[in-house]
Amino acid sequence: MSKERWSKDIEKDLVLLIKDWLKHTGRTQSELCQSLHLPSARMQTLIESLKKDFSSGGIPKIANRLCEVEKLWTNGGGEKSKKIFDLNSSGQLDLLDEICEDLSKINFDK
Repeated sequence: MSKERWSKDIEKDLVLLIKDWLKHTGRTQSELCQSLHLPSARMQTLIESLKKDFSSGGIPKIANRLCEVEKLWTNGGGEKSKKIFDLNSSGQLDLLDEICEDLSKINFDK
């Protein structure tokens, strides 16, 4: 059995696959990275992680890992990350409201 090597074409195809999959499932890159327990939501971090999987098991290992995430999401997992995002968003809106309220008290006509 010949072992396929990582290439820019494989990387490009994986990025396209991931973007299409996330769009189809209504999930975000951030949610995927959280589900994979990655330290960052950047695409490069995701690709580096999948590249490590590729080196130890090829495309089947990458497919298996992504299928595990799909199974987690299908079974209701991953909701925690959405709630964290929602809490962070509302917290940012509250902060923005406070800033606007403070600005409204300032007399700029001086």
